[in-house]
Amino acid sequence: QVQLVESGGGLVQAGDSLRLSCAASGGTLRGYVVGWFRQAPGKEREFVAGVTWNSGVLYRADSVKGRFTASRNGFLNTVYLQMSSLKPEDTAIYYCAATLQPGGVTTPSLYDYWGQGTQVTVSL
Repeated sequence: QVQLVESGGGLVQAGDSLRLSCAASGGTLRGYVVGWFRQAPGKEREFVAGVTWNSGVLYRADSVKGRFTASRNGFLNTVYLQMSSLKPEDTAIYYCAATLQPGGVTTPSLYDYWGQGTQVTVSL
C-alpha cells in the first residue's frame, strides 16, 4: 500500500513561490496518476494539478494555469507542485493523492491514497 507524505508548505507573501513535495513509500508510483488538491476553510476540496507518472502528461486547473505545475522524480519516488505568483486565494491545505484510474483526474473520489496535507498561507 502506498503512503504519501506532503511537505514544503508555509507562510509566504503574495507574489512569492513555493514548492511542495509528495514523497511516496510502501510502493512505487509507476502506473499511477498523482494529483494535487487543495481545500480552503468552508470550501470543497478542489483539483489543482496532476501528472501521469509513466508518460509525464500534465494536468492543471484553469485557476492555476501559468502559475502552478506538477513534476515527478522517479529516483526519489516523489511528485512536486511548483507554485509561483502566489495569491491570497491560494491559501488552503494542499493534499497529494494517487490513483490507478486514468480517467477523472480531477475527481477526488477516484483517488485511492491520500497524504495528510500541508498548509499553505499566502498573505498580502
